[in-house]
Amino acid sequence: MDRPWTVKQPSLVQQCSQVQSKVTVGIALYCFTYDRWIGKLLYLEDFYVIQAYRGLGIGAEMLKKLSQIAIRSQCNCMHFLVVIWNQGSIDYCIHRGALDLSSEEGWHLFRFNRELMDMAKEE
Repeated sequence: MDRPWTVKQPSLVQQCSQVQSKVTVGIALYCFTYDRWIGKLLYLEDFYVIQAYRGLGIGAEMLKKLSQIAIRSQCNCMHFLVVIWNQGSIDYCIHRGALDLSSEEGWHLFRFNRELMDMAKEE
């Protein structure tokens, strides 16, 4: 059975002369959701690798593991958001083969803030 929210924290074994220790260098927070046109999908809420460890293939390995989890869980795709000003992340995702749905399919992200939701409260 799928857990609604799962946190994966991959560790990197770092060798410093004679000492070996595990250090958390990245995080991926994801959940499973459903889209009526796509079916089941893995939604990647947060994805981060510490700056000092970027460029070592850790992010690629994390995405590989996430893809394996999605396939094992019978997901049809993975979705995630990248803020428009984070060009480095946008470039990384495109380099890895992700489709930018904002330009490919014209999707817009909307949110109902708490104030609007409060207006719908039952008295």
